[in-house]
Amino acid sequence: MIEVKGLSKRYGTHLAVSDANFSIKKGEVIGFLGPNGAGKSTIMNILTGYLSLTQGQVSIDGFDIMENPEEAKKRIGYLPEIPPLYIDMKVKEYLYFIYDLKKVKFPKKAHIDEIMKLIKIDNVANRLIKNLSKGYRQRVGLAQALVGNPDVLILDEPTVGLDPKQIIEIRNLISRLGKNHTIILSSHILSEIQAVCERVIIINQGRIIADDNADNLSNRLSNDCSIVARIDGSEKETLAALKGVKGVKNVMSLGCKEQGSFDFLIEPNDDVDIRKAVFECAVSKGKTILSLTSNKLSLEQVFLRLTEAGSYEEARKLLGFEDQETVEENMEETVEETSEVSQTEVKEEE
Repeated sequence: MIEVKGLSKRYGTHLAVSDANFSIKKGEVIGFLGPNGAGKSTIMNILTGYLSLTQGQVSIDGFDIMENPEEAKKRIGYLPEIPPLYIDMKVKEYLYFIYDLKKVKFPKKAHIDEIMKLIKIDNVANRLIKNLSKGYRQRVGLAQALVGNPDVLILDEPTVGLDPKQIIEIRNLISRLGKNHTIILSSHILSEIQAVCERVIIINQGRIIADDNADNLSNRLSNDCSIVARIDGSEKETLAALKGVKGVKNVMSLGCKEQGSFDFLIEPNDDVDIRKAVFECAVSKGKTILSLTSNKLSLEQVFLRLTEAGSYEEARKLLGFEDQETVEENMEETVEETSEVSQTEVKEEE
């Protein structure tokens, strides 16, 4: 659905984005992450056709954003961080205006009514936008992105400034939209990204440093697959039972953190998921697991480690790609040397 190859963007002497490459399949929900000034908004603006690129190629559903911008843009719905609202218009009036602007072919009233019902703004259809709360304005912004039923939704900080209840509502809405749309979601609320997105792309200093799902990135950065279980009952008896669980390498008591129960750090053998076995062990002994927590790195910890690495090379090294890149560089050098030798031999024969 989206293909980005060798994308670079330069503002004068400043290189904002350098050689970005990624692809997004139809129906994927992607989290696009990066610290302020990393270049993510620049890439998103290029994807929407708002900014031109300096070098590379961007295509939406096979249409090049530079060579065939009208067809490419028809397939995109964009919600910027500050929704592009005309606050002196009523909600329905504004969405009709967007409908005409986009030259949509669907029946107007039925299409707009369907969107308002989906976004849950049909109850404010005849109210002025300037009189709406922040949450409702954000919903109207999302509604305008859906006008024309685009295949791709690009959402830049869709929950910024919302209260916790509104954040949950928008998050649930994005999850529902992800069933029928390809979505790129940019947010600084990483728990939100982890809850909604299947995959994350992390950019720093203009370069993409990671492109994978959160679990894989966590595993690359840390081998700690241990879990902490809070189990009620006798410390000594539970410790002995857990040590006998198949796949458990080591167990250590962390002491009593809640009356009548103890916390246990359980370390598994390599590549073994022991959660089910630990649960079955507790049940067989008549005990209750009050909580079970993984020690895997959260997306927030992954993000901080990679963006604080200092350079692209150091971040890639943390992910274990150093050797691979070294091999590729050596292969390129070998090809160049072989080419030079071949040219020398040809000259000697001549």
